[in-house]
Amino acid sequence: MDRQEIFELVRKYNRGRCTPEEEALLETWYVNKTELYHTELSEPEIESALQEVYASLPNPVKKMRLWTRIAVAAAAVAAIVFGVWFYTNEIASALKTHRNDVAYKNDIAPGKSTAILTLANGKSFSLSEAKAGVIVGEDKLTYNDNTPVVNERPLLNSQDDGKNTEMKLSTPRGGTYQITLSDGTKVWLNSATSLTYTMARNSKGERRVKLEGEAYFEVARDKRHPFIVSSNKQEVKVLGTHFNISSYTDDPNAKTTLLEGSVDVNGQILEPNQLAVNHNGKINVWPADIESAMAWKRDEFSFNDEELGSIMKKIARWYDVEVYYEDPQMASAKFWGTISRFKNISDVLRMLEKTNKVQFKLEGRRIMVTK
Repeated sequence: MDRQEIFELVRKYNRGRCTPEEEALLETWYVNKTELYHTELSEPEIESALQEVYASLPNPVKKMRLWTRIAVAAAAVAAIVFGVWFYTNEIASALKTHRNDVAYKNDIAPGKSTAILTLANGKSFSLSEAKAGVIVGEDKLTYNDNTPVVNERPLLNSQDDGKNTEMKLSTPRGGTYQITLSDGTKVWLNSATSLTYTMARNSKGERRVKLEGEAYFEVARDKRHPFIVSSNKQEVKVLGTHFNISSYTDDPNAKTTLLEGSVDVNGQILEPNQLAVNHNGKINVWPADIESAMAWKRDEFSFNDEELGSIMKKIARWYDVEVYYEDPQMASAKFWGTISRFKNISDVLRMLEKTNKVQFKLEGRRIMVTK
């Protein structure tokens, strides 16, 4: 049987609609082990999977024939395999993980719109959590709905020499915010990110910003005045385009993903749907996974053959937690899947646990990763 046939049979079984012949097919699949599951289950594992699915069925009978027990185990195995993709479906719902809720008794809510704006005079203030973004005007700051933030001349005067017009927008762990610069460029900041911006162009006529963390840019086109993003060990030069840069200090790679237009990354020209990976100053260009790169802006976690170490860094930044590993080698395990970033942390961790590759224990703002 191929994957789709197994999927359909397991779904029918969980609805109680399998014929004896179809149940026999599941038995055959389990005995011969298809390409979906290559490891022989031990007797305790079979019994555990059997009892988990059996307990979830409505009005289960007290006695089961041997071939039915095998079919149930097969259904459990198939559901575990499909659970790797984390999608909410009837197979996943039939395999609810009955973990001890104590592991998540102190749940953590997702991040929110929050940021701190620091002006050139050193004055800092928190931006409204009820707003999603701020607009930099030539002489004022407003939120996206045009309500005022601050109005301090000449700090926001574009005719200044540039020394007193610098401002810094910073999001904490668990925060995002959006800023529209005075030239019309829009920037979305992911969590634990800062963007330093000077309104006045430099002596070369360049529009320059400094980035630490991750941000998505929609740069206003201006052929006479290039837009340059300076981040860890690289400069990205553009005229007008859409791209994403991930350049966290705890990540050895700075990643630039181009959606449209063109950019120059340390002399390497990117075309749309390309990814530049900067490792210690060396640039490698690969086809970009746009869905995964832009998932955070869609308020999602999206993993495509991604290592657990990378995944947990994203989770740590968004939920403001610390992550520890029982065995450091576990960080190299790879996962696939998509889930909303608006979920509590327990929902995200439980989804990962359904792969049976990893377990978590949440204590305060500390996550322990175990096998």
